[in-house]
Amino acid sequence: MSGIVQPVRGRLCAILVLWTLVMNMNLHAQSEMTAEEVLNIMTETMNPQQSKGTMKMTIVTTSGEERTFEYRTFSKNGGEKSLMKYLKPTRVKDQAILMLNDANDIWVYFPRTKRVRKLATHAKRQKLEGSDFSYEDMGASNTFIEEYRAIRHDDEKREGRGCYALELTRKPGSDAGYSRILMWVDRDCLVPLVIHYYHDEDPELLEKELVCSDIQLIDEIYTPMKYTMHNKLDNTQTSLEIVEVMYKIELPDDLFTELGMQR
Repeated sequence: MSGIVQPVRGRLCAILVLWTLVMNMNLHAQSEMTAEEVLNIMTETMNPQQSKGTMKMTIVTTSGEERTFEYRTFSKNGGEKSLMKYLKPTRVKDQAILMLNDANDIWVYFPRTKRVRKLATHAKRQKLEGSDFSYEDMGASNTFIEEYRAIRHDDEKREGRGCYALELTRKPGSDAGYSRILMWVDRDCLVPLVIHYYHDEDPELLEKELVCSDIQLIDEIYTPMKYTMHNKLDNTQTSLEIVEVMYKIELPDDLFTELGMQR
């Protein structure tokens, strides 16, 4: 028996050593990731090539009053195209919002008048349905990469998990809505857990805080199922909950048009 056991033990030890080396290499690779690499992977994770889902938005005002909306969402080209179609409440049912070119072009369809209105470029900073999310927050998929310079700070813990800590500073000439952004990205899932947005004109004035929670693996993509935006200046908050979502789909290009909004 000893002649059999000894080689087996040797192979097990070799496998264990190899596994330890691989794990250490992975940890080392993660620790050596640059801010840009973390940001790129996070952006790709948060903006799948295509998606379709249903979301529930709850707005809590300063008086504690709650307003709730439910809508379908569609996105394509990694979030460069996005469409929202309202389901509830009745007063906004069938209203639609189309955002193209990372929310630089925005159209709104009003079913009562059957008219489509194109919003001005600066409208992307405005609140969506009076919520604490702006159009830019909802539809600008590549803004973090294209409009900001990123640096990496020492890793920290947020929401009980190890995170990459990144600081984003708006590039000169950019029209992005925030002067500075701090974010904490989960080291395992590469999704943001907390994001701090600083005022357009004051990089030291914290305007909003986004907390992402209930992360689930859906169609092999890590997905926060709840987003809560706290407005630190207005003392209000808005939560977005994903009711259902799917990524392995094919959406037609004509869905993301003025005619597609009205279907």
